[in-house]
Amino acid sequence: MQTNMKKNKKKLFFTIFSIIFINFQTFAFSEIMHLTGCKNLRDGFIKNEYILDFEKSLMKRNYIYDSKTFKKYRLTDLSVKQENVIERFIYEDKNFILTDKIGYPQFYTQLVFEKNKPLIKIKTVINGEQGISKISTCDKVEVFVKES
Repeated sequence: MQTNMKKNKKKLFFTIFSIIFINFQTFAFSEIMHLTGCKNLRDGFIKNEYILDFEKSLMKRNYIYDSKTFKKYRLTDLSVKQENVIERFIYEDKNFILTDKIGYPQFYTQLVFEKNKPLIKIKTVINGEQGISKISTCDKVEVFVKES
């Protein structure tokens, strides 16, 4: 009977510790990074912003092309919209935040962010060879802590 009580106490302690630890982890990583006024090197935008939600592991990009850029892309692709929202999963690798891979195993691209930095880069991989280049610079970077 005594050993049964000790086992139950250990289980109870482990359960309480696990719940506290999990809640602490959720709170510690519930940040949102908001990049606004992002200027692209090739295209013009009326609005171009990125929202990185670390708790949900999700990047959301809201943008509106200016009329010149919209017309340029609309000539070759009728599905292009002037105003759009793109969502991609994100993950952290060392000091970088990367979006999920878009493309095939031999050829893919990813957006690359650094926490609290206004630069957005694109990583391109072709047959194992990678290149990283700057695609955008943002005017403002804000990091918010979500209270849960």
